[in-house]
Amino acid sequence: MKYTLLIILVCMASCKAQKEGQSQGDPDIVLIAQDGFSGIQEYEAAAIKDTKSLNKFYSRINRTRKPGLPVPVVDFSQEMVVVICLGDSKGQPKPSLARVTETDTDMSLALDLGNASKEEIQTTVISNPFYVFKMPLTTKKVDIQKVAR
Repeated sequence: MKYTLLIILVCMASCKAQKEGQSQGDPDIVLIAQDGFSGIQEYEAAAIKDTKSLNKFYSRINRTRKPGLPVPVVDFSQEMVVVICLGDSKGQPKPSLARVTETDTDMSLALDLGNASKEEIQTTVISNPFYVFKMPLTTKKVDIQKVAR
């Protein structure tokens, strides 16, 4: 009985499911999708407020994939999506997105990429990761800035 309880406890403690999908920055901003290959070689960031634009982004990502990645289901009447494509990058950054400033007409978001370890940077190939964050809908102009460390 003790061993069974110990095994269950260890399994629950090591499970990543509770941690995945959360961004460390702002609790209203949640990471809903990510992948190591977008096919986009330059840094791009965009706020998407409608289904048509999200489908257009995913059709661009899925151009070279068979089968393609599924498009996340988002209720655009209450939420919007922020898409970040990092372009060519080494290592696997752990991004977080947070609000920096907010006025009546503008909202500024900061993208913090975290630090990849030196070993990870030296041993990994160059990839083109992308991240899709979900946040509450706003009518304000959204500006996304990359934070340098």
